[in-house]
Amino acid sequence: MVTPRTDPPRGVLHTAAVPPPGALARYLPSDPALAGIVEHYWSLRWSVPEPLQREVLAHPSVHVTVEAGRSAVHGVVTKRFVRVIDGSGWVFGIKFRPGAFRPFIAAPVSSLNDRQVPLSELFGADGTAYESDVLAMEADEEKVHRAERFLLERLPAADPSAALAAELAAAVAEDRSLMRVEELAARFGMSVRTVQRLCSSCIGVSPKWLIKRYRLHDAVEAMNRGGRVDLSQLALQLGYFDQAHFNNEFRSLTGRSPGEYLRTAG
Repeated sequence: MVTPRTDPPRGVLHTAAVPPPGALARYLPSDPALAGIVEHYWSLRWSVPEPLQREVLAHPSVHVTVEAGRSAVHGVVTKRFVRVIDGSGWVFGIKFRPGAFRPFIAAPVSSLNDRQVPLSELFGADGTAYESDVLAMEADEEKVHRAERFLLERLPAADPSAALAAELAAAVAEDRSLMRVEELAARFGMSVRTVQRLCSSCIGVSPKWLIKRYRLHDAVEAMNRGGRVDLSQLALQLGYFDQAHFNNEFRSLTGRSPGEYLRTAG
């Protein structure tokens, strides 16, 4: 028995056409040994009459996905993730908690940024076997159990650096009062340089990137709800110096100004 995750996903950018409700399912890890490693497993199915574009402001997470002809380890996507789906298909993924993938590889997580690496390149024959098994399965529950077995068979030793990086990421995600890297470093009694090195090695991105990404998630969520949004006030609430700074940062990642996005959201 697997447990669905019921809270709404964050970071999904509004587009005119999206897959029907129920196309995306997410499941919490069932084995306690994986609770601190896996954020959730996810399954996306589609059958569409014409191509649809999906856009996401990705989280600072590594994903391992299985899909016919496209299985891969996906590093952190530092810009916006864009995927066009067409016809019928499905993809099953493992979303790792920020920092949790570091013990699985012999390199900084930043080496995977904006890359898609074949499973066999990182996991050898075991990765190929895992892909083959999941592709032959139909039920999500079967896929989740196979994913957990795959992870448990290669569960790495505890890594204090990765655990600390995960705490840093969680603090930024949960406490919006942390708006500067210096504040984050002071919270953990570390130097700014140490925080920067730790985030690059274990999470894949800088602490400044983390802070900016989570507040842009907040902006997208506020605008996706629809209704009247005071963009100047929203920019101040998110810690921007002025609305122009917010507008430029939002446009650089979404391809649209906040005003343009707001007119199509909701």
